[in-house]
Amino acid sequence: MDRFSRRDALAVLALCLLAGICYLPAMLWGGLIWDDHIWHLSPAVLEWSGLGTIWSWPSNIDKERHYWPLTYTTFWLEHKIWGLEPAGYHIVNVLLHLFNSLLLWRLLLRLSVPGAWVVAAVFAAHPLHVESVAWIIERKDVLSGLFYLTAVLVWLRFLEQPRPWRYGLALLLFAAGLLSKSVVVTLPVALLIVQWWKTGRITGKDLQRLAPFFLVALLIIAGDLYSYDVERINLDYSWHERVLIASRALWFYTGKLAWPTDLSVIYPLWNIRLGDPGAWLYLAATVALAAVLWFARHRLGRGPLAGALFFVVTLSPVLGFVNYGYMYYSLVADRYQYLAGIGVMAVIIGAASHGASRLSGGLKLGAAGLLVVLLALLGTTTWRQAGIYRDNLTFFSHIVSLNPMARDAHRNLGKQLINAGRLEEALVAVTIASEQRPNEAGTYSLLGDIFVKLNRADEAEENYRRALELDPRNWVALQYFAEAYFKQKRYQEALDLYRKLSEVDPDYAKTYNNIGAAHYYLGQSEAAVRSFKKALSLDPTLEGARSGLEEARRTLRQSGE
Repeated sequence: MDRFSRRDALAVLALCLLAGICYLPAMLWGGLIWDDHIWHLSPAVLEWSGLGTIWSWPSNIDKERHYWPLTYTTFWLEHKIWGLEPAGYHIVNVLLHLFNSLLLWRLLLRLSVPGAWVVAAVFAAHPLHVESVAWIIERKDVLSGLFYLTAVLVWLRFLEQPRPWRYGLALLLFAAGLLSKSVVVTLPVALLIVQWWKTGRITGKDLQRLAPFFLVALLIIAGDLYSYDVERINLDYSWHERVLIASRALWFYTGKLAWPTDLSVIYPLWNIRLGDPGAWLYLAATVALAAVLWFARHRLGRGPLAGALFFVVTLSPVLGFVNYGYMYYSLVADRYQYLAGIGVMAVIIGAASHGASRLSGGLKLGAAGLLVVLLALLGTTTWRQAGIYRDNLTFFSHIVSLNPMARDAHRNLGKQLINAGRLEEALVAVTIASEQRPNEAGTYSLLGDIFVKLNRADEAEENYRRALELDPRNWVALQYFAEAYFKQKRYQEALDLYRKLSEVDPDYAKTYNNIGAAHYYLGQSEAAVRSFKKALSLDPTLEGARSGLEEARRTLRQSGE
């Protein structure tokens, strides 16, 4: 198996072409989308000295509370090579996914799983993986997957030929995976599942060997949870409701694996109720399937149960038993099953491949034809799905088309429509956002911006006032009224609002420039000088601040004479 043949070379080439063609839209036209701002606007990534920030603990990366320094180190390194050109980051994501597909193939070959290459090909082309591959910020999925799969391969070599360095390398790779994305914490349990599948038992020696893996997982996850501060996330699901969420999620993911249509970045948030009989059906089906696989293991073999266990265990961190922020938006996401789906794929495709190998010539040729059709369908769907990561306008339009109630999606879409100059469409989108979240000040200030651009001053003022009622520190609304008062030469009222703006954002130079101008027109030249100096200290190139300072000083000199 370790000898690399010409047939192996063709198999590698086929996987490369498959992954490359499927993700061409991401590599050629993919842009920076939504949460990508966490890294592409972060000084930790942009500055040469940023590595210290990336590796400091707790994490000092703005809006990233997890401790995943290896992922951000890759962004830092790439930025030093090709700046913020999106194509480079997309290509790296696709390459990582390709390497994972190749690793999966070799791993399944080592485990003697039938149809190992077919599983890897489906893994490479499956549209459920688009979110993890075509979205730059989800580098954490493909990078942690790379370390995870490599660790498993090294571990299997260690079991065959025990060498201390192999053990240490597997442990180091596991730690690297955790520092890329902590969801790979389930690796030690997965290794026990593989051991049970191969031998039918788990011994004390197996547990002893894996004890350091569990310890490393405990330490890194404890640190990550401390950094993330999971207690700040207030979700009041009961334990029984969380069990219902988990069981429904398992069937949701299975269904999307089998029939990957209507793939949404944000799926509708489920309404979980203990009194809903349908919710209990998912749980009953889960328990029934587990019982069937257990009691039929002597007839079917341990493989189906092992695959199902791997699927459940690998998904367990995101099944709702532990709070995480995305649960405010949705209880499921395609990216969560990047590795977990391997268990289901290996069982189903392995069984199908085993059956196909027993067919005669003509039928076997037909089975090969079906495989080609399957990969073509999966690849075509992946191509289309990868296209939604072109830009934010395409991205958010896709979200609201499949999930009109997606939290903040209409508001974000409205911002993109404003940037595109499509104001009437933006008005519709943001109006929907205001109806969905009537107590969100930012939505009303955004409506005010649209009405200003549409020259509908009365409606703009009405929405800005609504924004200030909800949030007296709303920056956009304060700025609007301050500028309006200034234009009306109501300088004292404008000054009061500009002072509030300086409290909201004390580092914004233009606010101090405006404060200086208001002081100047109120005849308070000394105060104007101080404000203009403050503005220039924050931005020495600020247009108007230097001339304003000189004018205020000239007035002071004249009044002194």
